[in-house]
Amino acid sequence: MLTKADITIERGQHLINGEWVDSTSGETFETENPATGEMLGTAARGSAEDIDRAVKAARRAFEKGPWRRTSARERGRLLYKLADLIESHADELARLETLDNGKPLRESHTVDLPMVIDCFRYYGGLADKVHGETIPVSGNFLNYTLREPMGVVGQIIPWNFPLLMAAWKLAPALATGNCCVLKPAEQTPLTALRLGQLIMEVGFPEGVVNIVTGYGDAGAALAAHMDVDKVAFTGHYITGESVMKAAAESNLKRVSLELGGKSPNIIFADADIGAAVRGAAMGIFFNQGEVCCAGSRLFVEEQIHDEVVAAVVEQAKSLKVGDPFDPSTEMGAQVSREQFDKILGYVAKGKEEGATCLTGGGRLGDRGYFIQPTVFDDVSNNMTIAQDEIFGPVVATLKFRDVEEVIQAGNDSYYGLAAAVWTRDISKAHRAARALKAGTVWVNCYNTFDPASPFGGYKMSGFGRENGIHVLELYTQVKSIWVNLD
Repeated sequence: MLTKADITIERGQHLINGEWVDSTSGETFETENPATGEMLGTAARGSAEDIDRAVKAARRAFEKGPWRRTSARERGRLLYKLADLIESHADELARLETLDNGKPLRESHTVDLPMVIDCFRYYGGLADKVHGETIPVSGNFLNYTLREPMGVVGQIIPWNFPLLMAAWKLAPALATGNCCVLKPAEQTPLTALRLGQLIMEVGFPEGVVNIVTGYGDAGAALAAHMDVDKVAFTGHYITGESVMKAAAESNLKRVSLELGGKSPNIIFADADIGAAVRGAAMGIFFNQGEVCCAGSRLFVEEQIHDEVVAAVVEQAKSLKVGDPFDPSTEMGAQVSREQFDKILGYVAKGKEEGATCLTGGGRLGDRGYFIQPTVFDDVSNNMTIAQDEIFGPVVATLKFRDVEEVIQAGNDSYYGLAAAVWTRDISKAHRAARALKAGTVWVNCYNTFDPASPFGGYKMSGFGRENGIHVLELYTQVKSIWVNLD
């Protein structure tokens, strides 16, 4: 296994106004390798004062720096250059991501990094295609609109896809001319800091991208800051509520939230069973189940229930869990002791409420935070494991009889991020996709993404859409201009 001796991790600092600086308090915190429990290094512990320094730097860069005069095409070129630089460092970044997060290296290499690079390239291409419109209004007037950047944006990202979530936030914000203060999760700050180094190497002006590491108090200070024009948050809905409240009580800054899910993955009897089983397993065990849109509620039509559940159990048992740096590993470690304990607590709750644990449900090994892939059956939709987001490799299987019943059950959740439908009946697929209250519905697939396609939630999964052209609504504001032609 790759250890601290195999990769250099410098003492972390904040990136503020183009310089690497210590926290004003001088405090630091340790970041851990979840596969071993060993400490990887230290990061600067940011405070409200550090956030204020970063916001002021972003404001200066936006109002007085060269960024405001940088053409959209030049912003796009910088994003392309950043994508190329990330690509040239892909091996290093993938290893750093795995070391800090615990996910298998092969996923960091083949999923995370290609998607990061693709995201920066997509918005590099979109940068000079953000434009206004002319409107045929009544009277002798010329009326046209401008799409202008929001200004200073605060971005708070989670620990499950650290580098990819940084890309999803930074790329569209920079493409549209904003200046950013990024606060990565305290569990996984390392790739965000390395990305900051690459951003400065590419030549982004000072203060355009600022990165402050720290705990929740730093994120709270960012959400409440009076000189932040917009805040974007991805994480748990309880924290999202706090972010929204802070935004409302400060300056009514614009807010976008992606707050997780409890996604129904629905397999009809007429589905390709083999493909559906593989999709069900990948939908919950990919990235150790630490995926906001994980298919954690598996609904199986009654007549194929036993066959499908048995096959999913076999998939779970066959997964190789362990050393994230082993090329054959299919599932790595949970990100932290806290998350590890939370998942096992939900497993215990499922058993207590009467669900049957068919496989897994316990710790794997005696080092690091590895959990066995877990499958529950005999689950009712009102059980805790069917309603709460576990954010781990735990799937609850439920039986249904017809389309109407499963749509009602699938929608019986305060979440609405994603859903999936497996069927050969195209009419049924479209009817179900329309009826499911979710921001993304996959048909005969799961966990497919593209930077051109919007992603976001219904209900308590949040609001606003990331990716695609829809994200322009999050990072621009529209100005209407009237010119009297008389």
